[in-house]
Amino acid sequence: MFENAQPLIDEFRDLEQQLADPELHSDMARSRRVGRRYSALRPIVEGIDEFRRLTDDREAAAELAADDASFADELADIDAQLEAATEKLTRLLAPRDPNDDADALVEIKSGEGGDESALFAGDLLRMYTRYAEDLGWKLEVLDSQETDLGGYKSVTVAVKGSAGAAFAPYERLKFEGGVHRVQRVPVTESQGRIHTSAAGVLVMPDVEADEIEINDDDLRIDVYRASGPGGQGVNTTDSAVRITHLPSGTVVSCQNERSQLQNRESAMRMLRARLIQVAEAEAAAAASDARKSQVRTVDRSERIRTYNFPENRITDHRIGFKAHNLDAVLEGALTPLLDALAEQDLAERLAGVGG
Repeated sequence: MFENAQPLIDEFRDLEQQLADPELHSDMARSRRVGRRYSALRPIVEGIDEFRRLTDDREAAAELAADDASFADELADIDAQLEAATEKLTRLLAPRDPNDDADALVEIKSGEGGDESALFAGDLLRMYTRYAEDLGWKLEVLDSQETDLGGYKSVTVAVKGSAGAAFAPYERLKFEGGVHRVQRVPVTESQGRIHTSAAGVLVMPDVEADEIEINDDDLRIDVYRASGPGGQGVNTTDSAVRITHLPSGTVVSCQNERSQLQNRESAMRMLRARLIQVAEAEAAAAASDARKSQVRTVDRSERIRTYNFPENRITDHRIGFKAHNLDAVLEGALTPLLDALAEQDLAERLAGVGG
């Protein structure tokens, strides 16, 4: 059992040697990649070591129990430990998204509902911000278009993980991709009627520059003057940057920084993430329907969740999750919901292995 895990052990030992080499740390991007992969493999290798140790212990205990019945209790105890270790290792070895160790870019766009939708986009941003803070992650706003009422037409943030966190940002936040629907009385509603509006969320892995090749000749770069809410000018120079990837038609823009160079760097960061996300979604769709759920997590066209304010209820339509603690969820209490989504995803991956 688990014989095919040996290549992972070999890779782990190789990464261990690389991390011990001072030369590695002169290349920060490569050092981060090696460190992330090492951290991802460590629990697997530790799980394999535990499984092998318990297997040897069980063999010895079984021999003793065959000659002396007093060792039966010890054998039963080892069997229980071995069963738990086997289940844990099976989970660790289930096929996983190769980007699960990555940081994330989260893009939130208002949709149907005008100002109310933009305000809801701001609520979602606060929810993710509070959740990230609880895990020790850091958020950086790369681009935002605010409205007069304090909402967002669109906002893109980079979420950077921390060494002590139990999860990397993309591993958890990828389940947030899709349409988020809100039902409540808008602040602009004078008759007290409940309105329904929506905001779209796109979650992408934040990849390093050398992880995807982008030809400069494939880019059209436009610069323009940044603007604020209501079209108010916020900059007197052409510092905002719009980049169009001609082969795919993908367009990204950034105007948050006063420096054109900084905005260009942020825009390229967003473009890399977009192109990686699109390529992987297309590959998954072309390969089979087995990972349809994974593709769905990054599809902004599908309604995934409803936030019902009058009933203080949150409903995730993908797994039938319901809870009446919407107020707490909007303050960042996302763990039970994301745990349930991760468990469903794991079950589907394990079913794929069994099939």
